[in-house]
Amino acid sequence: AQGFTGIQVVLMFLFIFIILGMFMDGFAILVLTVPLVQPIIEPLGVDLIWFGVLMVICLEMGLISPPVGINVFVVKGIAPGVPLNTIFRGIWPFWFAMLLAVTLIVLFPQIALFLPETMFG
Repeated sequence: AQGFTGIQVVLMFLFIFIILGMFMDGFAILVLTVPLVQPIIEPLGVDLIWFGVLMVICLEMGLISPPVGINVFVVKGIAPGVPLNTIFRGIWPFWFAMLLAVTLIVLFPQIALFLPETMFG
């Protein structure tokens, strides 16, 4: 992370999480990456709760994205009569809504930190 600001490193990791989510299960990604990512972002002054919220949203973005989109195949199993391309077309509004949520949480971290700050002071 040398030479990069905290936000640059966070954005880079968020992009990586979206890509990984396209091909792997979310829990497996968390188990493999959190021990590697946490020691990199913590010294940069990044709030770990804020980053965790962003990380989970980006993983979900990957889980509904082509080419694999694991969660899309779950929907296909529930609705076998619906063509897969129709399901993939249907996820785009949700994907862009999650992208908007990530953008807002990056710009205004208080959105993700309001409840933890209220609970723990």
